[in-house]
Amino acid sequence: MSSSAISNISLFTQKYTFYTSLIIFCIGFIGNLINILIFTTLKLFRNNPSILYFTAESIANTIQLILFFLMNILIQVNETDPANLSLFWCKFRGMMISLCTLVSFSTICFSASHQYLSTSHHFYLRQLSTVKLARFLILTSVIISMLQTIPFGIFIEIQASVCAIFNQNMLNYISYFYYPVLSGLLPVLIASAFSILAYNNVRRIVRKQMPVVRRRLDQQLTAMILIRIIVFIVLTLPYDIQRMYTYIAKVDQSNQLYYAIINLIGSILVTLFNLNYAVSFYVFLTTSVRFRRQVKRVLVKKCWGQCKRCFFNNNNKVHPFGMRGSLTSSVVVQ
Repeated sequence: MSSSAISNISLFTQKYTFYTSLIIFCIGFIGNLINILIFTTLKLFRNNPSILYFTAESIANTIQLILFFLMNILIQVNETDPANLSLFWCKFRGMMISLCTLVSFSTICFSASHQYLSTSHHFYLRQLSTVKLARFLILTSVIISMLQTIPFGIFIEIQASVCAIFNQNMLNYISYFYYPVLSGLLPVLIASAFSILAYNNVRRIVRKQMPVVRRRLDQQLTAMILIRIIVFIVLTLPYDIQRMYTYIAKVDQSNQLYYAIINLIGSILVTLFNLNYAVSFYVFLTTSVRFRRQVKRVLVKKCWGQCKRCFFNNNNKVHPFGMRGSLTSSVVVQ
């Protein structure tokens, strides 16, 4: 009875992980590509630091989704995790997942902080909100995140056909700093604090005589960032808590039923966490009427319009030799 339950839970966990990964990849890949298209196409969004952060986040999220998708596809096709067989893939996967996670989360924090600066009623703070600073912060975030992945590349190894970290010092670093601080409470606290401050700034802007275009753009971006951060907190904290529990409590794998249930719960929380890389476009779409209009304008009027001009205009063109021949014929008849 217990053996049958363990096997059913394990099988359900595998199928659940595969299909949810496929769904998240599809919706996330499409959503992030549309984000990049919208933010790089509309003139309204150009030279705006927050939009630059949104674009960088979408790029990092796309890479992360491809990694997760390939990982789960390879596991299903080979019926085993390739990371347990290839040391290069084992190290590379761990390093890239950490890199993309930190870059994505840092850009969320930067977008909230820059929105606070750009909406501040203090001129010297507004001066700090520049595209040059945004590019510098993104580059710095990428470099620091790459340096932070070096210990993962060193200490991730394969033992007994399992790709994992076995060094106790590295496990302590992950348990007490990486999950609770770098990818947990620190980005959550920073993003939450600056988004609340930006919201208060926008309320002041509404009461002041500010240009309508700036006021509407600030309101739109602040609402998008605020809701995005709420979703970010809801999706991130449960996973971080579970990961800390897994490392600190050191789940006993000899109790196979308990271990299978822990794996199932972990898979569900991983799914929620991975939604961070897929939902930004849909959060923006549902929270901002202006963003919906902007998406419609770009996809329908610009993209679809260009496609129609390319295909239909080519079909309706008359070959110049055909026109010349008809003219010649008409001359002969005359």
